Amino acid sequence: MKKEFRDIVIIGAGPSGSIAAGYLEKHNASVMILEKQKFPRFTIGESLIPKCMDNFEEAGFLEILKSQGFQKKFGARFIKENKTAEFDFSKKFGEGWNWTWQVPRADFDKVLTDELSLRGVDIRFETEVTSVSYRDKFWTIMTRNQNGKVSEITSKFIIDSSGNGRVLARQLELEAPPKIYDHSSIFTHIKETNRPEDIEGNQITFEVLNTETWFWYIPFSNGVSSLGFVGPNSWIDNSNEDNNVAFKNMLRETKFYQGRFDNYQFNFRPVKINNISKNVKYIHGEGFALTGNSAEFLDPVFSSGVAFATESGLLAAKLALREINGEKINWEVEYSDYIKKGVNVFSTYVKEWYSGKLQDIFFHPFPNPKIKEQICAVLAGYVWDNKNPFVRNHARILENLHMLIQKEKIA
Repeated sequence: MKKEFRDIVIIGAGPSGSIAAGYLEKHNASVMILEKQKFPRFTIGESLIPKCMDNFEEAGFLEILKSQGFQKKFGARFIKENKTAEFDFSKKFGEGWNWTWQVPRADFDKVLTDELSLRGVDIRFETEVTSVSYRDKFWTIMTRNQNGKVSEITSKFIIDSSGNGRVLARQLELEAPPKIYDHSSIFTHIKETNRPEDIEGNQITFEVLNTETWFWYIPFSNGVSSLGFVGPNSWIDNSNEDNNVAFKNMLRETKFYQGRFDNYQFNFRPVKINNISKNVKYIHGEGFALTGNSAEFLDPVFSSGVAFATESGLLAAKLALREINGEKINWEVEYSDYIKKGVNVFSTYVKEWYSGKLQDIFFHPFPNPKIKEQICAVLAGYVWDNKNPFVRNHARILENLHMLIQKEKIA
């Protein structure tokens, strides 16, 4: 049996793991990535937000990503019946990036891993982590590759970026009740041969069917578009029909997009994910940190998944490197508290979206420009900027604003 040693082992080669590895490679760390799947591989999470761009840049990926011609995303549009709310990232509160990308993740993630390989990072694809154990400040990680070969890897630190694989969450029994209950999604891709120009054919749009159910349209630069629904489990599972039939029936319940996709074949049978929200008891421990979806996933309505994945992956890599170099790290303050601060902001927005309060705010006929800029900064992912009152006082300010809107209706 082959035995190896690395200072830091990263589980998962998605954006979170790749960002962590990119940073560590730039700082000459001893690192290895273990990835269960072979790339390219399909995954969801195709709409990024501008906060990601800071992390791509710091980890050394920005230029290679810019060269790929991915669909640029300058904002987001929300539609409900005859009402529209558009957010332009160039008109947000504070500083930061005013654009990002909409990407087919199979291609996007492979760009990251190909770049890491060119930079000399050791990535073990089709390698499953079968067990982990921690003793005397070292991890023993047992793996098995696609040929059944077993290996033992020793490391000082594990960064778990395994996403839905949730390797450490499962092996260390860290799973916890989710913050958002009872929501599922179903999605597929189509090849649009007659895509409209301008905003109709290049910008992400969310169509609200009812307070808790919505549809996404995400066009990519290669002519493929992502279509999906998110709603209560009971709505997603309301039919015993085949997923193809069920998805076509769901499309008929849209109003704005009704009929637009009728003549397209699905690129693959629609995929259903039940209970999409995930959570853990804690996101760090002695010798390990959880990043991205391996720690927590809220809901796709504001496309925050990759932003948290890259932010947590980058931060975990920085702290892990400092720790193995002998520095004492207060993980609770520097990692957990920081990440949870951003998660808590987005949690408020997601919860108030499904309560209907945020929808009332979004679709107000005469939005205050200053308030809209501040909300737009949150949607862009700048959820750690305490200069923004819609970050600093997120729960109270949304509640107060909604109360004002309700008073307007009464008056």
